[in-house]
Amino acid sequence: MELIRALIDFVLHIDKHLVDIVSQYQTWTYLILFIIIFAETGFVVTPFLPGDSLLFAAGALIAKGNTGLDIYLMAILLCVAAILGNTVNYFLGSYLGVKVFKPENRILKIDYYLKTQDFFTKHGGKAVIFSRFLPIIRTIAPFVAGIGKMPLGKYTVYNVVGGLSWVISFLVLGYLFGNLPIVKENFTIVVFGIIILSVLPAVYATIASRFKK
Repeated sequence: MELIRALIDFVLHIDKHLVDIVSQYQTWTYLILFIIIFAETGFVVTPFLPGDSLLFAAGALIAKGNTGLDIYLMAILLCVAAILGNTVNYFLGSYLGVKVFKPENRILKIDYYLKTQDFFTKHGGKAVIFSRFLPIIRTIAPFVAGIGKMPLGKYTVYNVVGGLSWVISFLVLGYLFGNLPIVKENFTIVVFGIIILSVLPAVYATIASRFKK
């Protein structure tokens, strides 16, 4: 329970926590953020890690200046982390298969697998790109692609395009808008907004599919 509270606090006040990380670890911040992005995209058991809000906050923090961090180096490293993470996740899915998803699991829910599988059925290989912008599905999608034995070459193309689009778009948004007074004063609300906007497409697709049924 304490871990869940700590995680929620980290996500909702990620701007303040990033300031603390930079002040304590300085250039090691690159490695810390690399590990978080890699873990969120690379391990099917860590869909709860912050992705969108972390990238946005990192861009905003770098724009503020006096951090010693470079936006271009950050973008390159986190793009590599996102692409490499999805690749690892793909191979894990290929090796472990669908058996890891069980109804009684709290993290690897069979429902997550079925929704992601439907997402692939609807969008095909482009689901790898689209999934980057959807929490939970972002983490499950490469695993499902591995289970489905999507050709590695085809998967890699979608993986690279999706990884670059996701990391660069949120970093740039944070860099350009994260330090506007209205955003800084209401950063927790902005984080909520990012989360809600991220999950809206998945919610809409679920509702639409139920109406069709």
